[in-house]
Amino acid sequence: MPEYLNSFIHLVFIGFVALFPVVNPVGTAFIVNPYFESLTQKERLNAVKKITLYAFLVCMVTLLIGHWILELFGISIPIIQLAGGIMICKIGWESLSSDESEPDTSTPVNTSDAEVVSANFTRIEGQLFFPITFPMTTGAGTIAVLFTLSANGADRAFSNYLINIGALLISVLGICILIYLFFANTKRMISYIGSRNEKIINRLMSFLIFCVGLQIASGGIINLVKTHFLMK
Repeated sequence: MPEYLNSFIHLVFIGFVALFPVVNPVGTAFIVNPYFESLTQKERLNAVKKITLYAFLVCMVTLLIGHWILELFGISIPIIQLAGGIMICKIGWESLSSDESEPDTSTPVNTSDAEVVSANFTRIEGQLFFPITFPMTTGAGTIAVLFTLSANGADRAFSNYLINIGALLISVLGICILIYLFFANTKRMISYIGSRNEKIINRLMSFLIFCVGLQIASGGIINLVKTHFLMK
């Protein structure tokens, strides 16, 4: 029993350490913050709760049935990396090239504050899963890491497989708690930084997310080339 407990704790720690840099809840919180600018604090919390739930479901589905879904459609992990990297690059490029000096403030003259708030939340609600949750928060990098970690216990005894999956789910839950905390409190963090520095950070994070997309896509290309040569 102590051996199983030690193994479980070790796997939880490994999973958390491996997932933290690819999810990057701190940096991603700054990147997605512009999506929430027009929301009230209550609406922001509702949106963040949904994002956290979506992120957990993406990770859980990836862990439990992700391999079967890929096999069903004949998709390999390098293709997921390449496609996810391209999508992340697109999001980063759009953020870099967007003109922040002309925000969209066009609302009807006779529209009440409550109606404006409702319209703002309705507008953002359709973006909570794509692109905010996937691929910006839990994207191709997260899926690749989860596939790699879950594969370690796939060829072992069923009890070891359950320990592996259970430990990874705990790691995912810990990451999701951090996603909620940082996404919900980004405004508070920015208040210490200042609005001018916020724009600088947003631009910097957009550039970094573009670079992350390139990194993921290039990793997919390299893996595709390796797979091609190995098949030969």
